[in-house]
Amino acid sequence: MIGVAGVSAMSLASGGDCKIMNRIHSYIQQDWSKLRRTNRNAIQSAADTKVPGPRGIGKTLLYVPRDMDPAPLRRQLKQSLKRAEYARLDVRQLPEDSQSIEQEGLLYLPHPYVVPGGRFNEMYGWDSYFIVLGLARAGEWSLAKGMADNLIFEVEHYGKVLNANRTYYLKRSQPPFLTETILEVFRHTGDVAWLRASVPAIEKYYGYWTTEPRLTPQTGLSRYDSSLATPAPEVVYGERDAKGRNEYDRIAEYYRAHLAEDPSLSRYYDAEHDQLTPLFYRGDRAMRESGFDTSGRFGPFSADIIDYNPVDLNCLLYRMEMDIAAIATILNQPREALAWRERAEHRAAAINQLMWNETAGLYFDYNFKEKRQSGYRYITTFYPLWAGIASAEQAARVEANLPVFEKKGGLATSDQVTGDQWDAPFGWAPMQIIAIEGLRRYGYAGDANRISEEFLSMVLHDFAEHGTIVEKYDVVAAKSDLASQELKFGYETDEVGFGWTNAAFLVLYDQLPEADQKRLCQE
Repeated sequence: MIGVAGVSAMSLASGGDCKIMNRIHSYIQQDWSKLRRTNRNAIQSAADTKVPGPRGIGKTLLYVPRDMDPAPLRRQLKQSLKRAEYARLDVRQLPEDSQSIEQEGLLYLPHPYVVPGGRFNEMYGWDSYFIVLGLARAGEWSLAKGMADNLIFEVEHYGKVLNANRTYYLKRSQPPFLTETILEVFRHTGDVAWLRASVPAIEKYYGYWTTEPRLTPQTGLSRYDSSLATPAPEVVYGERDAKGRNEYDRIAEYYRAHLAEDPSLSRYYDAEHDQLTPLFYRGDRAMRESGFDTSGRFGPFSADIIDYNPVDLNCLLYRMEMDIAAIATILNQPREALAWRERAEHRAAAINQLMWNETAGLYFDYNFKEKRQSGYRYITTFYPLWAGIASAEQAARVEANLPVFEKKGGLATSDQVTGDQWDAPFGWAPMQIIAIEGLRRYGYAGDANRISEEFLSMVLHDFAEHGTIVEKYDVVAAKSDLASQELKFGYETDEVGFGWTNAAFLVLYDQLPEADQKRLCQE
């Protein structure tokens, strides 16, 4: 049942007469149920269209952590599933070396969770934070807490917050929103014992991001890097174009065509053997860990990403350090709180020193190998505002650059049309939240409200036409119909659901003044 922050706010704004708003709200409410996964529907939860299922055994695989006995779960599932369903399920313990897994499967999580939708039928790392924001607005606190508990479980038993709970994601994470998720739940529950119990997992996950290979000693900042240099299975077996090519095939074709004009591409493409290099695959996996897959932000296909300290990642780690300081304060640990604040202040100073560009009035990613900024204007320039790192003067300069990103349907990810799904003309729900909350933090409520209306209006009108909410939008045309765009990299489908867009709609609508809420119904 949607709570006061969700349904009632919408109903009050519309006087109960805004039919389209009521329709989209009902859609979101029903979607939380449709996108909910539990061990009681393990067969549905384990279904995966991205990677082929195990051959020869005719069963769906569910893996438990290496330190967990699978027998109790087998007994539990035998009791809760129908006999025919249980016969199709094989519960296994992860092998000692995860790289030796020959048959991919779902990774066990103890609590119900919400998946993004479409082909993304598992619990994702950074999607989960935004979904929890939506569940909080919807009053779905039990489900929100369960997702936070699942993230903690992943760190404790799988070593990190996972890209998602599939075996082929075991070696990489996603942007670190763990402490933000935990504190969002704690603000509702006030459960100090639960918060205290989460600290070891938080510190372990912080260590994942602040030790090599993700730590770069040259700067003291961090980077994305899963350290593996092999193809990602979900791409190898993923969506194919009309010519039967997967994304790696199309990338190799690009390098083949451009190698003569740019010999440096030989780092990533071996012309003699007509194949992508291990260095390419290492960068590719790091790019997928970043969540921004793909864009031209770190060179073609972001293959150069392991040479960069990204502004978004380091702002998230700043927030993580400040969050841990806040948790230490709640737990009456003042010395620990001070130490974490000092770490955060040191990171903030490094971000402002290395990533702020006074001439452009924007934050850029920092290439620590070449000691230069990227110069690629990207939506992540708003992360320092969201995190509270920017000065008032820096925030004003970033705000003055809004025309670079602001379009009819909200904020585009960049001003570059590359054929990548995380570049122009596309806009994504979580980036609207980050940028809008950053603007509000520095007093730019007018901009925040205007951009919120632009994005909400686009989603609302598109929903009126198609009856669905999707993963990404063309914010220049203000619609989800991507057929007119030449999407070459990423994937051509626009997945229906969709978890973080549902959440963004609730969050951004809830933050609008009542007069602006009413105007949305009148458009």
